[in-house]
Amino acid sequence: MQIQQLQQIQLASIGIVLCALLGLSLNTHSLAQTYPNKPIRVIVPFPAGGTSDILTRVIGAKLTETWGQQVLPDNRPGANGNIGAEAMTRATPDGYTIMLMDVGNFAISPSLFTKLPFDILKDFAPVTVVSYSPHLLATHPSVPAKTTQELINIAKSRPGKLNYATGLGGAPHMAGLMFAYRTGIKWTYIPTKGGSQSILTVTTGDSDLLFNGMLATYPHITSGRLKLLAVSSEKRFPTLPNIPVVAETPGLEGFVTGSWQGVLAPAKTPPEIVAKLQTEIARILHLPDIKEKLSTQGAEPNGNTPAEMGKWLAAEKERWAKLIKATGFRLDS
Repeated sequence: MQIQQLQQIQLASIGIVLCALLGLSLNTHSLAQTYPNKPIRVIVPFPAGGTSDILTRVIGAKLTETWGQQVLPDNRPGANGNIGAEAMTRATPDGYTIMLMDVGNFAISPSLFTKLPFDILKDFAPVTVVSYSPHLLATHPSVPAKTTQELINIAKSRPGKLNYATGLGGAPHMAGLMFAYRTGIKWTYIPTKGGSQSILTVTTGDSDLLFNGMLATYPHITSGRLKLLAVSSEKRFPTLPNIPVVAETPGLEGFVTGSWQGVLAPAKTPPEIVAKLQTEIARILHLPDIKEKLSTQGAEPNGNTPAEMGKWLAAEKERWAKLIKATGFRLDS
């Protein structure tokens, strides 16, 4: 009799667990079906007017059209994007707070800062990479180099004499660091507050060169204030087919840098909601008007899956960790 009662209790316990799991599954499915039913906040960890902010507003407008809910940018600039990222770790994981940022910078931060208040692979749920925009390698017109190889030759003949303008710790800085490391050259880094100030210091002749995002840099190429040597994409960029890529230079094969904009959610956001966000953002990115708008700004739309973005983030983190370890460069948090 006792054995029979024990079996009945075990069966009842299993039934309770199964019902709880079924209820959780149904509840999550219901959340995904009704999502979103209120405004969505998008943390942008950079100032208004930058690439992340522009993309948030462009994509947000389309999401609002589809879902009938406002998508509101929340700019939280500072510490190379880390202030906004930290704010994300405190957000409720329900899909109503997400983040759009340069995830290339995001992957660099763990290797640069001795302390970070988050783990990029554990505290965030990847949604999708939005777009990629390569860096332009550009110089002041007075620099005599006309090609990447000529620039390397000049740098080798004048160690430490060329001045490289960059905001410290960002992707443009890492581009210059990797270029110098792989070619064995030395140049002097001129710290700036970001891309716009880097451009200013080169156009005025206070610095000699820079790697910087296409959107901000190209107008100064067309005006003649900067001289374009190469693009940092894997292959020649569609909008600049006659301009060589850095990787065409011997010794720099596989050299790829730039701005990868992407969307992240807090960890533990229901996978169904993450999938719904990714599906809709990917659809928007491939609308003809959005593709045209991005291409005119020198960006290629992406829209990959959360799993693909997660693998990419891990690979990028490892790539920059190796470079930073090899060069010994660090920043304190």
